[in-house]
Amino acid sequence: MSDTRTAPILTLDNVVGGYGAITILNGTSFAVRPGTITTVIGPNGAGKSTVFKAIFGLLKLSSGRIHFDGAEITRHPPRDLIARGIVYVPQGRNVFAELSVRHNLELGAVAIPGVTDLGQRIEAAMDRFPMLRTKADAQASTLSGGQQKILEVARGLLLEPKLMLIDEPSIGLSPLMVQEVFAILKDLRAKGVTILLIEQNAKAALSISDEAIVLEQGQTRMHDTAAAILADPRVGQLFLGGALTPAA
Repeated sequence: MSDTRTAPILTLDNVVGGYGAITILNGTSFAVRPGTITTVIGPNGAGKSTVFKAIFGLLKLSSGRIHFDGAEITRHPPRDLIARGIVYVPQGRNVFAELSVRHNLELGAVAIPGVTDLGQRIEAAMDRFPMLRTKADAQASTLSGGQQKILEVARGLLLEPKLMLIDEPSIGLSPLMVQEVFAILKDLRAKGVTILLIEQNAKAALSISDEAIVLEQGQTRMHDTAAAILADPRVGQLFLGGALTPAA
């Protein structure tokens, strides 16, 4: 799928890469429009998390190109990508458990040198997520799983990103907390942040997404509106363990 009305903020062109002698991405190509939520789905081993690592400079690429916001970023290191406006929130819990919530937020800004308004950014984050203010002096380890995920997202927002890569935010969360996290993602989209999302709860993620990408064996098999992907019977077949076959 392509939308010629809006230039993409992120494009992957025939990206090939993996780990050592194992190739995971086999010519992955897609584009992401600015100000959207795009969900990447696919069976286990399809290359979803590997795509994020490729974008964020954490994966050795054999070939292919990645462009972001009008510039090529192929093989750029994470520090440079953060400065350009890309934030990566990986799968699992990634907080400093023994530090306070406030100290976790402060550490989130060390990736960008010369930040002079850190205090203002932290106050803005606490205004956006009042729970962080209430828990500011508590150890991060005392937060629930959902609260820790909100802390991770808030820490990423201190960097004022244009694009957030968020991998499996709902793992281990209660249904109510999943709804809260998804509401946060929709709010970020409304404020102009582009979100590329991997989510095990594909149906719920697609319900809040603008577009969706289906990966299989390290290649883009489908790219369409989220509604079209959600309604396509081939997608259900894929998650039941079969291969993606052409529509009749």
